[in-house]
Amino acid sequence: MTARRLTREESREQTRQRLLAAAAELFSERGVNGTSVEQIAERAGFTRGAFYGNFDGKHELVVELLRRRTQREAEEVTALGEGVGSFAEMMDRLRAWNVERAEHLDGWLTLRTELALYALRNPEARPLVGEGEKSTRALLETSVRTELAARGAEPPADPAFLALILHALEDGLLLQRFLSPEGTGDEDVVDAVQLLMRSWTALSRSS
Repeated sequence: MTARRLTREESREQTRQRLLAAAAELFSERGVNGTSVEQIAERAGFTRGAFYGNFDGKHELVVELLRRRTQREAEEVTALGEGVGSFAEMMDRLRAWNVERAEHLDGWLTLRTELALYALRNPEARPLVGEGEKSTRALLETSVRTELAARGAEPPADPAFLALILHALEDGLLLQRFLSPEGTGDEDVVDAVQLLMRSWTALSRSS
């Protein structure tokens, strides 16, 4: 069977995807500032001209990489919460997700940090990073509200703030897992979330 010939738009998208994938690899290895357009093109198997035929420059590529990663992470977070019937089920899904992510933690966290640093240095790119953070916090806020209600407990603070605490805790634990793996585990994030939920429930009932 003869393979279908790609349309011009499909071919262009395939080229862009290869350039973005090459850039993600190099950013993890050398950092955004340490990576040149020529290196990205070479890693992707294209010429410098092919790069500029798809992106105006490295800044546009980084912004597009941020946009796509933010969209993908939002989709993953949404999928985690779909059809969840209880907080325990949500924790089981989160646990499995963290164990799976741990297999590629070095590359994932390095790239995430590089892109966050780029956004800090380039304010116009910050909203793209922020959108991904908001999606995660929104899911956590819903989970906090649902679980505390199921336990007959009132939130000890604004659930949005509690969700922010959980999200910041996750970031901190993942960084510790990366920098100092001794005494840490793939499921620490979920264990910490469950501990906090028990603490918040007890605090609500004692007040």
